Formats: sequence, C-alpha cells, structure tokens
Amino acid sequence: MSTERTALLVEDDVASLEALERLVQAAGFTTRTSQTIAQARREIETEVPDFAVLDLDLPDGDGLDLIEELSASASTEIAVVTGQGSINSAVGAIQAGVADYFTKPLDAERFKSFLGGIGRALSLRREVTRLRADLRRLGRFDRMVGSSTAMQEVYNLISRVARTKSTVLITGETGVGKDLVAQTIHGQSQRADEPFVAVNCGAIQESLIESELFGHEPGAFTGAKGSRKGVFEQARGGTLFLDEITEMSAELQVKLLRVLESRKIQRVGGERTIDVDVRLIAATNREPDEAVKDGKLREDLFYRLQVFPIRVPALRERPDDVELLATFFLGQMNEEAGEAKRFDQAALDELSRRDWPGNVRELRNAVERAFILAGDRIGAEVVRDENAPAQAGSAPRGSGIGVEVGMSIAEAERALIVATLEALDGDKKQAAKQLGISLKTLYNRLNSYGMGRTSARARS
Repeated sequence: MSTERTALLVEDDVASLEALERLVQAAGFTTRTSQTIAQARREIETEVPDFAVLDLDLPDGDGLDLIEELSASASTEIAVVTGQGSINSAVGAIQAGVADYFTKPLDAERFKSFLGGIGRALSLRREVTRLRADLRRLGRFDRMVGSSTAMQEVYNLISRVARTKSTVLITGETGVGKDLVAQTIHGQSQRADEPFVAVNCGAIQESLIESELFGHEPGAFTGAKGSRKGVFEQARGGTLFLDEITEMSAELQVKLLRVLESRKIQRVGGERTIDVDVRLIAATNREPDEAVKDGKLREDLFYRLQVFPIRVPALRERPDDVELLATFFLGQMNEEAGEAKRFDQAALDELSRRDWPGNVRELRNAVERAFILAGDRIGAEVVRDENAPAQAGSAPRGSGIGVEVGMSIAEAERALIVATLEALDGDKKQAAKQLGISLKTLYNRLNSYGMGRTSARARS
C-alpha cells in the first residue's frame, strides 16, 4: 500500500491556487491542480485523491457538484475554500459531507491546523484498511468468515457498494447469511452510526405488513389505538433491510415501488406524506428472474431493486471455507462457555465432505450439537451425519439415545455415554475413542453416575 498522500486543488484564481498548493505540499501531500470542474473530473477519473480543496465559484459551475463524485468512494476528505462565503453555502457544503469550510482571504494558520488533522485521519484510515486486508487474507471480513475465491468476490462487491447510496439486492439460498451481508454493507457505509432495521417480509401477517412498513395513525384499523412509526421511519438516516421481499403481496410491492421513487411514505389511515431518508437493501432466496415469471416479484420493482445485485454462494460452492467456519463457530462457543474444546483433523475432514443443504446455518447447528456432546476433543464420530450409513468399527446408530427438548446438557451427555457403552458391550476403551474423550474422563463421568469400575459388564 502506497504511503503517498494525494491532494486535488480546484481553484480558478491562479494566485490563490499557488498559495494553496504551497500549504498543502508543506503538509506532505502530492498535489494536482484544476481550474475548472471539467478538468477536475478528468483528474478524478485518473485517480481519486485522498484530499480535495474545492472553490465554489468556478467558470463552468459550482464546486459542490464534485462532492458526490468524490464521496462515492468515501476515501476523500474535502474542504471548501471560497471567496463567495455565505451561511447558506456553508450549511450546504457541510450537509454535502465537506470536512471544513474556509473563506478568503484564507486564514493560513487555521488551514495548517486543519491539514494536520486531515493527515492524522488519513493515517488512521490507512491503518484500518491495512488491518482489514490482513483479516481478509485470514478469512475474516467484518463479521463475515470465509477465505474462498467466491467469498472474496462477495467482499469486493460489498466494499464497492457500501459507501454509496445505491439499493442492493442480495440473493442466495436459505442459510447462506444474506442478513450478515446486509449488516456488513451497513456497517461499512456512511450510515453506520444510524439505525439498521431488518424486517422478514415472510414472517409478518399480510394484514399487518403495511402497518409494519409505513406505520399507522389512531383508528386506522381495529386495535390501532395510537400512532405508530413504521420501519421506514424507524430506519430514517440508516439502512432498511427487507428480507424475503418476494413474500410481499403484489399490491404492497406497488406501494413499496412508489416509496422508492418518491422517498415519501404515508402512514396507514394518515393523510400527510412523510419524507424518509433510508438506504434500502432487499434479499430473497428465490432466483429473481424466476420470481418475476412466477408472479412473486413485480418486474418494475425488480428493476428498481436490481441496482447492485450480490449473490451469496451456497456453502457447497465453497467447501474450503467449511473448516474455517466450523473452527470459528467452535471458538465462539468455547468463549461463551469457558471451554477449550477442539476439533481433531478427522472431524474437520468429515465436515468438509458434506454438502450442507442448509448452508452456514446448518453447519453452525452441527457444530453446536458436537460441542454439547463431545469432551475436550471433538472427533469425526461426533460430527458424522446421522443419516449416513455407519462405518466399520463405529457404534450402531439406529436406536438413538432418547434426547428430549428441555433435557439438560448433563442429562444428554449421560444418555450418550450410557448408550455408547451399551452399543459397544461395555468396552470403555472403545467407548472413550468413539466419544472423543480420554479414558480417564470416561471413568470420571461413570463414577459420577455411580457406574464406576465395578460395573459387571464393563471391560477396560
């Protein structure tokens, strides 16, 4: 990563431009200059600068017109220096995302102090970027886990779209982590400090979903005693994630499309319109083209959502990530329970061989089950698919162990140990091996059950 700091100075007055360039270069920046908006745009296309100083009154337009283009990458700090200063222009500049606003004649000392702060901010940003790159190489991207080529492409797409205002449509099978992708986009956006509100459109009664989205006024329907904000208002300034968008009725899809186009909502039973500033992310586990053909997704809404599509691959498409994910989940469970359990390589190999039709969610559930059942070492026999045929030398699996919902972990553990001993005719050495625990641990467990060394059937 280059340590050079670049600055673009946009100023039509030659004397002012030269003075600015001296100050900015003295602060350690490599500078490029432009005297028009058109020329500045060509410079930005060549390389997005770390820092930009914009005059407002330029021969071919307003310098503020460049801010959106510079802000698209969210990597440029921007200052305004103008001889046409006014309260309105200052407010407009700050609202547009400018870091500071200076009027001419320029206060050189204040500007130098500002440049020092910009330099420190850029250094911090680069350090964060470097750390993120290191984590990506290790298979971590924000809260997401995976080092495969397929996931690296997803990370690239997230990085590109996160800092924009664009609508995103996330597709992928159930359990791949579409909600996590949405949260990561929000977390890396300029809205990260604002609310992230998620709604599963398939989990809300059809009669209530309009109120859930847009809110309602008193008396709008039976039971509506007071006014209520919908999720569009709750997410104001932040991100709204609509999961399973194809489960929304066609009528409501029309209303959603209207909101996306107008950026205004109307509460159920209300008459006034309310401006909403939200970034919309939608998701579906259906193929969008098929959903349109099947009438599950309106074509016009589809095109409105399909501004920036991200497809999350199924776990079977990235088998190299299974071991990394399983180890990550086990680490989380160890931390929560104060344990230090670990997979042996055979267990990880067993997990990597499976197709995981339920994707990452199914894998996590399998790891949780193994965590409950195993001792300090989690072997292949603990993680093996219950529907798979028993392998030679393994304990019979047909009878089960009678674990019930509500049973404590200790009771479930005892049931597994006793069933394994029964299946192996009391052979403790083989039972300990099958259970993935030491023989000493097995004896300790049996002693606590009152089934110690004196058991008539047990063989050591």
